[in-house]
Amino acid sequence: MPQEQEQKSRESRPPREGARGPREGGGGPHGPNDRAGAPHGPRGGERGGDRAGGDRFRPEGPPEIELEKLVGDSLYLDNQAHAIVSRMRDMDSGTKSQLRRLYSAVRRAVRAPEGERQHEFVMLRARFAYTIARHGLRSLDQLERLLLQVTRRNDIRGYERFKDLFEAIVAYNE
Repeated sequence: MPQEQEQKSRESRPPREGARGPREGGGGPHGPNDRAGAPHGPRGGERGGDRAGGDRFRPEGPPEIELEKLVGDSLYLDNQAHAIVSRMRDMDSGTKSQLRRLYSAVRRAVRAPEGERQHEFVMLRARFAYTIARHGLRSLDQLERLLLQVTRRNDIRGYERFKDLFEAIVAYNE
């Protein structure tokens, strides 16, 4: 009798986000190769490495890059570039050519006439968002947020420092 109540309770609950039903993916509740007691995840016990929602197990991520420090402190810029490249190597499978294409777009945006520069950076942010989502470059989320700050500030020094940071990232990723 208690088992019937538990079964009815399970059936009436909405499925958890990312949970698979018996028809999705085949096999047991965790996929076709479900083994009792086996660690689940992309590589043994790791969690969060898959693109299909694995980020919900990850902490929020690195702290925001402070724009004021970036503009005023070259060593801070260098440290941030190293940190981003390190995260890229750990998290992403992005190619160097993708980074170079984005860097070329940043350089073009910085060279735009003063009246069009902010618009170019707004469009650059859209391109960043697309590239990050399309290629799973989660390590560049921090740069996208910084790009938003730079665009809102609309200051040539901020644009130049963003370009310098990106140039350092491309160089350290070689």
